[in-house]
Amino acid sequence: MNIKPYREALALPGLRSLLAVSVLARVPITATGVTLTFYVVLDLGRGYGAAGLVGAAITVGAAVGNPLLGRLIDRHGLRPVLALTTVAEALFWSTAPALPYPVLLVTAFVAGLLALPIFSVIRQSIAALVPPEGRRPAYALDSMSTELSFMIGPALAVAAATTISARSTLWFVGAGLVASGILLWLLNPPIRSAGETAAPARRVPRRQWLTPRLLAVFAVSAAATLVLGGTDVAVVAVLRESGAVGWTGLVLAVWAVASLVGGFAYGAVSRSFSPLALLAALSLCTIPVGLGGGYWWLLCLALIPAGLLCAPTLAATSDLVSRLAPAEVRGEAMGLQGSAVTVGIAVGAPLAGLVIDRTSPPWGFVVTGGIGLLVALVVLPVELRRRRTGPPVADEKTDALAATH
Repeated sequence: MNIKPYREALALPGLRSLLAVSVLARVPITATGVTLTFYVVLDLGRGYGAAGLVGAAITVGAAVGNPLLGRLIDRHGLRPVLALTTVAEALFWSTAPALPYPVLLVTAFVAGLLALPIFSVIRQSIAALVPPEGRRPAYALDSMSTELSFMIGPALAVAAATTISARSTLWFVGAGLVASGILLWLLNPPIRSAGETAAPARRVPRRQWLTPRLLAVFAVSAAATLVLGGTDVAVVAVLRESGAVGWTGLVLAVWAVASLVGGFAYGAVSRSFSPLALLAALSLCTIPVGLGGGYWWLLCLALIPAGLLCAPTLAATSDLVSRLAPAEVRGEAMGLQGSAVTVGIAVGAPLAGLVIDRTSPPWGFVVTGGIGLLVALVVLPVELRRRRTGPPVADEKTDALAATH
């Protein structure tokens, strides 16, 4: 397999350190959901429904806050926003163990609203550090680093909450988030390339850049993470029903490793793939996964095709957003994509759970995969129209601007 694209990308100044920081910074973020769930259930003595409300509050806050913080970054730069969000993280996680449940619920929303925008900042910085023709392997590396963080973060949170205490784990997660904010503040990665910074400042109206094609990319992002969130729940349900729940960690690990392999292959190939085509393939491969039944090894095999498409789909959407959004509003555009990803995950898991409760576990794969395929079909006319008429004027200006830097 050709690894030259990765060598060229990692040779670019600043990218290697950015990706290294991104792995470390994302680990505590991926641990927040599990940590809050354990704390509400074990330390506050409330049910999983109450824990789910806290998780929903912080998720809704993040979905609202992502584009707002992105807009602040576009207008005022990265460091002021990192300072604001790092202080907010420190206040929430240091006081959360002392808060009664109703207050925790409200402050969780505020914490989500002012959460460290690590995912969108990393994607925005990649677009600033890497020229358009080299972004596919860079975003593939970003997707793979995200996968690694999701493999490490929740596992560490579970281990800490069950062996030490959920209350202490809250402080550990908070300390990790504050350290991540400080590390990013010190690194201060660029949010625009040198050429984009040198260009005269201009205001870009939202109606000019928030095009139907960009909205379609956001829809693809949300649908992809909806499928992934639903798959996560359905795997657990299938194994639990068959009495093989002890194999859950291994099955999910195989799925994650397949995603890493797929992401690496996607970054190494010489051509790009449409996010729409990747979403359709991911959804089609997810629908029949339940046919593996309760045999853990069959489930592993059934998950591999879908797993191979996880990281490529997310990498392709980030790459396309970086190309379609002008540099002046790239932070807000990446924030909107982050909101789409957050909403997809937030909807996918409970939707699959609802379907499983009313039918059987394999239907969790069928319904979430079917929704992903439906979204692909709904946004297909936008892609066909673009191919028939050529790129819209806004896209041509964006591509021309990017090509000159």
